[in-house]
Amino acid sequence: MILFPNAKINIGLNITERRPDGYHNLETIFYPIDIKDALEVVKSDKLSFTSTGLDIPGLMEDNLCVKGYHMLKQDFDLPPVSIHLHKHIPIGAGLGGGSSDAAFFIRLMNDEFKLDLSVDEMTDYARRLGADCAFFIENKPVFAFERGDEFESIKLDLSAYKIVLVMPPVHVSTGEAFRGIQPAPAKESLFDLINEPIADWKKFIKNDFEQTVFKNHVEIRGIKATLYEAGAIYSSMSGTGASVFGIFADTPDLKFLETENEVFYL
Repeated sequence: MILFPNAKINIGLNITERRPDGYHNLETIFYPIDIKDALEVVKSDKLSFTSTGLDIPGLMEDNLCVKGYHMLKQDFDLPPVSIHLHKHIPIGAGLGGGSSDAAFFIRLMNDEFKLDLSVDEMTDYARRLGADCAFFIENKPVFAFERGDEFESIKLDLSAYKIVLVMPPVHVSTGEAFRGIQPAPAKESLFDLINEPIADWKKFIKNDFEQTVFKNHVEIRGIKATLYEAGAIYSSMSGTGASVFGIFADTPDLKFLETENEVFYL
């Protein structure tokens, strides 16, 4: 069975407070986008994980799909499976690719082996694998809060616009992105700000990680400036970076960016 895990972008990201457990509370808007991996699972004689496409760092045991298998195996009588992932979503980009793979793995296992898990049950399993994994179970625009794993539905449809996402040849680690962050309550919630006209978003909607990341990586800051110069209505770094997206009324000509960056027209 094959599914196609997709990426997401963050429209706004406020780090509101540090939690006693060492994590941070935040608020953001998750919006799914059409950049996809391919995930296949078949019954096998033993558990295995292989990948093609972009190189995935780390050991097999550290992959979230493999961790997801062991998690489900604790509660269900599952056979060994062969997992193959074709990686296309850029890594270290703030696009949630690994989290999406994990959530889609849970969905795939639920369908393939008839586990009869409800959406809420799959979401709970996904939360155990990572904060934003849970979003990809329902995979629709939401206002996310607390660790980024609690959601409120929103009405947000950007299909009338053109989204361009630029991925520079830079990797931003989560630890690097969090260094220098000063958590503070949001003056006005993104839940309300997202209803403002898109043309006004750049006045009010920000990503807290940009201050730190832009200081360390001027090329990422430059991409955001370039997207605005090309006519973006709104532009922002997604998540902890390094990708930057722009929302346009019409598809811009950004071929000059393609020589040094990966550019996706969505």
